[in-house]
Amino acid sequence: MKDKITEKKVGCKIFCRQPIKTKILTPEDDIIDIVLSYTEGYRKPGDVIVMSESPVAITQGRAINEKDIKIGFLARILWRGVKKVPYGVGLRSKTSMQCAIDECGVIRIIIASICGAIGKLFGIRGLFYKIAGMQAALIDAAHTSPVPPYEGTVIKGPIHTNEICEEIYTKTGNDAVIMDINDIGGSWVIGKSAGIDAPLLEEIMNDNPQGQQMELTPLCLVWEKKCSD
Repeated sequence: MKDKITEKKVGCKIFCRQPIKTKILTPEDDIIDIVLSYTEGYRKPGDVIVMSESPVAITQGRAINEKDIKIGFLARILWRGVKKVPYGVGLRSKTSMQCAIDECGVIRIIIASICGAIGKLFGIRGLFYKIAGMQAALIDAAHTSPVPPYEGTVIKGPIHTNEICEEIYTKTGNDAVIMDINDIGGSWVIGKSAGIDAPLLEEIMNDNPQGQQMELTPLCLVWEKKCSD
């Protein structure tokens, strides 16, 4: 099912964004099959297929119920040092911090924490995530997703993102991209097929046309508007 088409002007060009509604995805779903099925009849040659990162991760079994997360001593200490941000909890919870430790390793998280603390003393922000890596930055804390049954889960970032996008390109002829987008202008490409202009897609999508509440639109088609459109 398609949703309302919106437009975004970038430079002298106008781009159309068409969110695609799906069912609630589960680990039993294959993201390639979901993309092929739900964009069938809507995707056109030249369209870019955009996928939201959390639903992709869910299909990979990377949504972990917080009740199943065994919180260690390090996570109980480090989560308090994470700064509150307006776009989400991130690692400022024991369970999401534990997932970061599990994902990135104890040594890397300790080094990242030390460097992050030193950086703050000199007014340098973001060192923790630069050292810990993308997977630490992509973790969504429990109770930040409103979509059942994932309200009480920590969602780790998706893996094999470039491979997924390349496979979609092979099967559809459409370039594909996996993005992490929030409601306050954050827009990052975390996986793409070879033909994607990442900075351009980030600018096209930075007003989050898909939404991140109960819209259930994890897919979006993007294309440049022509004079005949």
